[in-house]
Amino acid sequence: QTKACVATFIERKSRFYIILPMVDRSSHSMEHAIRTLYSSFPSGTFQTMTTDRGKEFSCHERIQDSLGIPMYFADPYSSWQRGSNENANGLLREFFPKGTNFGMINKTELDYALSRINNRPRKCLAWKTAYEVFSEEVLRLI
Repeated sequence: QTKACVATFIERKSRFYIILPMVDRSSHSMEHAIRTLYSSFPSGTFQTMTTDRGKEFSCHERIQDSLGIPMYFADPYSSWQRGSNENANGLLREFFPKGTNFGMINKTELDYALSRINNRPRKCLAWKTAYEVFSEEVLRLI
């Protein structure tokens, strides 16, 4: 039996963290999550993607071809190449331990965790929140 999971994305400049539920770890589910993310924000919000080498990213060529987003892959065992995402995933684990079946987590619980992560002031953002910095950047695109 496959457990529901989440796709996590982080915008590097603002450290804005986005979580999208997935029914499983298939490339079909990941492609759906990426397309949902891409269509939820103004054009130009996301210009590249760096992923790990999981099988769920086997959809990378379709994504690159249809959305025009270059996708890069971190080297094996080099999680530091995706440090912002790894750090944010660690923050998420404060709410949901590793192995959590996200099919049992409701949207309110997920939204609460995401809000707590994105609304904490960060030294690297001059004590602004990821939400504030991301919002300022996206408003420049419209």
